[in-house]
Amino acid sequence: MSLQLEKSQQQNLLEVQNLTKHFPVGDQGFFSKEKQVVKALDGISFSLKKGETLGIVGESGCGKSTMGRAILRLHEPSSGTIIYEGKDITRVKKKEMRDNRKDLQIVFQDPYGSLNPRMTVGTMLSEIVETHKIVPKKDVYDYVCNLLVEVGLNEQYYHRFPHEFSGGQRQRVSIARALCTNPKLIVCDEAVSALDVSVQSQILNLLQRLKKEHQLTYLFISHDLSVVKHVSDRVAVMYLGKMVELADKKELYDNPLHPYTRALLSAIPSTNEEKKRERVILTGDVPSPINVPSGCRFHTRCPLATDKCRAEEPAFTEVSENHFVACHYA
Repeated sequence: MSLQLEKSQQQNLLEVQNLTKHFPVGDQGFFSKEKQVVKALDGISFSLKKGETLGIVGESGCGKSTMGRAILRLHEPSSGTIIYEGKDITRVKKKEMRDNRKDLQIVFQDPYGSLNPRMTVGTMLSEIVETHKIVPKKDVYDYVCNLLVEVGLNEQYYHRFPHEFSGGQRQRVSIARALCTNPKLIVCDEAVSALDVSVQSQILNLLQRLKKEHQLTYLFISHDLSVVKHVSDRVAVMYLGKMVELADKKELYDNPLHPYTRALLSAIPSTNEEKKRERVILTGDVPSPINVPSGCRFHTRCPLATDKCRAEEPAFTEVSENHFVACHYA
């Protein structure tokens, strides 16, 4: 291994190599001839540097959330490799993975559904801190109260139940829960999509501040391209279980190469007539992840599709510095 490659790997907090996650569907009996599967993830590869925010965008059902959960092994990957800080954690045993969970946390889209309605917020957070032995037992209460204050809540909220909070406050609790173990990587899975626009901006600013103060790395999953542009350093576009484009934020928004990326960006509302993009309307529906089209899986909706696109799947290649795309005609 060259010195340059070794240095690159040391800088990467996370490396994902050919990650797949297939879910079996239908009758999977012993005499079943064909085992049908939903190809939620079908070969995803990327790296994530320390302190970076990687935005993941795409239509509903493209595999964004599945990818985030598979990386944390909340869904066990079907194949592929997950390397965290130079160590392969793809198939480590549960006890060893439990130790890694201190560093790898997630903020879910629905804060109410992810919080225990029978426990007070203080009890919930204290249990996490005690389980991972973050601080001595005598300091747990003060530690949790400081966390609540840090995310914009009051110490008095320690004794409240989740139903006593607003949606934005519950998401702050979820963020405090993720911070309990002093993590290095947080997966934000549609963390602001269920909130009012005014509350969204507050939560986004909170996440940005916490990133600086705690030296955090984010995998930010969202369908809102405007939000992703605001918070991300790089942006990856997914379609039907595959990554079709990956580039630095400015490069991707200024110079999108994949037809799907162009269509997504053209849908962003703009008040600036000079910068307004020509609207690209995609025809047809997203194909089923059970019966994925041959060749390029976007060819059924692509205005540029040719016979080559229908027959041959394009490789995910670097066409310019740090700009990757999977398209025959990029």
